[in-house]
Formats: sequence, C-alpha cells, structure tokens
Amino acid sequence: MPISEICTREVAVADRAMTILEAAQAMRKQHAGNLVVVEEQNGKRVPVGIVTDRDIVVSVVATKLDPSIFTVGDLVMQKLTTCQEDEGILECVRRMRIKGIRRMPVVDSDGSLVGIVTVDDIVQMLAEEMNAIGKLIAREQVEEAVHKR
Repeated sequence: MPISEICTREVAVADRAMTILEAAQAMRKQHAGNLVVVEEQNGKRVPVGIVTDRDIVVSVVATKLDPSIFTVGDLVMQKLTTCQEDEGILECVRRMRIKGIRRMPVVDSDGSLVGIVTVDDIVQMLAEEMNAIGKLIAREQVEEAVHKR
C-alpha cells in the first residue's frame, strides 16, 4: 500500500520568515503539533523542514528566547527527510526508524508537498488492520461451529 493512502493531505505549513510566536499561534489555531516549513520553488511548495511544538518549548521557551524575534528558519537546521507518495508504508517506516523521526512530509515526483505521515497515522492503520483480522478470526470460528452441527 502506498503511503499516499494513509497520509494527511491537509498540512499546516509555515515559511522560514514566520516568527516563533506566529508559528505557535498557527499551531494553536489549526490544532497542529507541527508545521512543515516550505519554500516556493517554481510555483511549488517544497518542504525544507519541520518545526514541532516541542521544538518551540525546548529551544525557545525553556531558554527564554523572545518568540517574537526568532523565526521558524532559526529552528530549521538539519536536512529534512521526506518520502515519495508512491513509496510503500514499510519503506517509509524503515526510514523513520533509521532517522529517529515521528513525522515525515510526503512529496510528489516533483518534490512538491502533498501530505504528511506520522507514527500516529501508521499505528491507526495497523490497529484497523488488526481489528479486521480479529473479526475474520471470530467469523471463522462461527462458521466452523455452524458446519460442525
């Protein structure tokens, strides 16, 4: 199954110039725990980083920096890991595990942002699959009991 089938398509985004205060307000307004930082490149929104609510707390609030001065770009430093929308879920999970990340932007073949996948999305999908298997087992037991009579 491609990752595009489980990723969230409505992504909260920011640009590098957004202040940390504006980012926190955007997260609150959109009920999001992270913002994907994007740059416009040839009319495309290309992800270049992620800022999480935890990043803001640990790097700005806890160190008593002024969130109205520092920007999202100040927090985005490491190379972003993304996955292609046609990649398999297992391949994306492996990359997340290797990189030690819980969320990953999903891009199309041109590198444009199409969604984001999180560990929560994957766990929810697996829970649904396990539930379906559990129902199959229960149904099989019922069928077996009916045929024994």
